[in-house]
Amino acid sequence: MKMNRLYPRSTNGKRSLSAICLNSCRKLLAQIDAIKQSLISDYEPVLHGQEAMLYSALNEAEALAWQTPYPQLFFPVLAEEKAMSARRWASQQERIRQRLNWTRAFAA
Repeated sequence: MKMNRLYPRSTNGKRSLSAICLNSCRKLLAQIDAIKQSLISDYEPVLHGQEAMLYSALNEAEALAWQTPYPQLFFPVLAEEKAMSARRWASQQERIRQRLNWTRAFAA
């Protein structure tokens, strides 16, 4: 049975609380990691070499989410918001870089 594999029983046949908690934490961490990977694959191509900013933003969103009573509910929204902010920042940096290159080319 699937329940037996998910919730190991202790020697007296009862499910151990620590095993249930550990399994729940692993599941939650896997869900958060899956969301991170999804956002990385969505936003990494548009960051123009600023991927470190995305990783930092996702780590910050995770840290903020863990400070709430329900991190699994808050993390996806916080992470998306932080990723969009990182994308806007990277786009702005790219525009500045292009203007500087244009100005240098015009001045030369």
